[in-house]
Amino acid sequence: MHSIVLAAAPHASSGRLVPAALAGIALIVVLITWLKVHPFLSLTLGSLLVGAIAGLPMADTVKSFGKGFGDTASGVGALIALGAMFGKLLADSGGADQIVDTIVGRSGRRALPWAMALVGALIGLPMFFEIGLVLLMPVIYLVARRSGQSIIAVGVPALAGLSAMHGLVPPHPGPLVAIDALHADLGVTLGLGVLVAVPTVALAGPVLARFAARWVDVAPPELFTTDKEEGEEDRRRPSFAITLATVLLPVVLMLLKAFADIVLDEGTEAYTVLDNLGTPLIALLIAVVVAMFTLGLGAGMDRRTITTTLERSLPPIAGVLLIVAAGGGFKQTLVDTGIGKTIADWVDGSGVSVLVLGWLVAVLIRLATGSATVATVTASGILAPLVTGLSTGDTSLLVLAVGSGSLFFSHVNDAGFWLVKEYFGLSVGQTIKSWSLMETVISVCGLVFVLALNLAI
Repeated sequence: MHSIVLAAAPHASSGRLVPAALAGIALIVVLITWLKVHPFLSLTLGSLLVGAIAGLPMADTVKSFGKGFGDTASGVGALIALGAMFGKLLADSGGADQIVDTIVGRSGRRALPWAMALVGALIGLPMFFEIGLVLLMPVIYLVARRSGQSIIAVGVPALAGLSAMHGLVPPHPGPLVAIDALHADLGVTLGLGVLVAVPTVALAGPVLARFAARWVDVAPPELFTTDKEEGEEDRRRPSFAITLATVLLPVVLMLLKAFADIVLDEGTEAYTVLDNLGTPLIALLIAVVVAMFTLGLGAGMDRRTITTTLERSLPPIAGVLLIVAAGGGFKQTLVDTGIGKTIADWVDGSGVSVLVLGWLVAVLIRLATGSATVATVTASGILAPLVTGLSTGDTSLLVLAVGSGSLFFSHVNDAGFWLVKEYFGLSVGQTIKSWSLMETVISVCGLVFVLALNLAI
């Protein structure tokens, strides 16, 4: 305890730093949860309150917020936009349907939950959770009806695949923001994220669904009965092999960059090529351009249709971009007040694992705000000063610990909770016993596998 006091003493206003951070987070929670203020405004106002209580001049607070906002928008904004374009091309071309139909069509009754988990993970790789859910719902209904299984037995595995990708694997906004804030290596984080996501999806998806289907036995609602069956049989689609190769292209490029960083000597021609191709912006840009040909032209779309698809992909993510950038501004305000160093000193003296702390902070903010993205952004900002002494692998694991915590127990303040409730035709209690439980299992399993990897790394 003496070391903690001595470490915090050099800060003239250290007594105000922790109350400032807590007040800022509390204001964000109250504004989002009770007053239903948009998270962008909430994060902006929370940043100003942190600066005011910490004794930072208002001009400096605004400057800190602006710097964090700009840095995050420039570092992550283009990646989110490219990811949205790729996802929209995948959906509009029929490529997503092709993946679903091929995998589900080759699965027996017992293998269906595992097939649906694979479908959810593949669709979730390039798409936002909400978009992936809307896209998959007609398929979940159709599969449940044709197989005679509960919608929970078929739907939970697909949701687990979607949700785990959303929280753990870039290029989703949450992991990208955490990677940017904590200065983690994207390729290493992507590789470790997949290692954590695979067993997590298996446990929270097909394994959990076997029990959840007994607790919540619901027939699929009479929705989308003909949407997938009428007018789509004659639509030209890209082949399964081409679609899968296109979806995995950016992932492979980023993993090759990580491989080059570890194995090849810097300065060699092979290293330079793989390093450039695997840069997130370049990898996603290549994927979008390739998708315009393989998915767009491959599905018979003309140039005007492809252009329209790309244009329509951007408006829905404007709010996400603003929230993410404002979260970066909030993070920078916390860093500039010195609260991060105070917390870092406390963690050094407390013996608490940084990975567990990152998970707990994200869990608390997730429970309070209902937003996985806000939880990831805020927790990353608080923990940013702790990464200076961490290795590359440990920093990536911290990103995954925060991402796992951000998925903990979705409940009534989460838009995803109501989306699942309405689509599945569940009561609030049934949604908690299926969806909320699944999210909690993903979060806890994610932390367990992160800690297991930490022993190895």
